[in-house]
Amino acid sequence: MTALVLVTRVGCCLCEGLEEKLRAAGVSFEAVDVDRDPQLLARFDLEVPVLLDRSTGAERVLPRVSPRLGAPQLALWLTQQGVQ
Repeated sequence: MTALVLVTRVGCCLCEGLEEKLRAAGVSFEAVDVDRDPQLLARFDLEVPVLLDRSTGAERVLPRVSPRLGAPQLALWLTQQGVQ
């Protein structure tokens, strides 16, 4: 199981941007479409993109990521959050 989960939505420009930056930073993650999971939809409908950290077994919602961060800054931010 991947420790980092990106809750995303098809057609969401913020979601697509964060996904691109995670890939560019070489971060391993699982992308989950919020519209395909009723539980996630109930929790995060208008909040996407959302990053979840499951590295400790418990799920932790990470703070919202600024869309202005580039890939290197995103990698550093994730390290500061204790994800990488």
